[in-house]
Amino acid sequence: MKILLEVIGIVLVLIGLVFTAQSESYIGPQSSFMYSNPSWTINGLMVIIAGVIILVVDITIRIVYHPKPRNK
Repeated sequence: MKILLEVIGIVLVLIGLVFTAQSESYIGPQSSFMYSNPSWTINGLMVIIAGVIILVVDITIRIVYHPKPRNK
């Protein structure tokens, strides 16, 4: 479960970066509907924020529920 959250968060951040870069005309073909389209900048930023939130939740789960070593 923990690895799944991490992978989903990273993938969302990467997809959001691609959306934002394409909407700002940095990458992608000019024939794309996202190319130089400001509404996809907002969409990309929202996807990036969602990915960061998932990564923060994953890190919080790892910190809070990390089993403490037993002293022997």
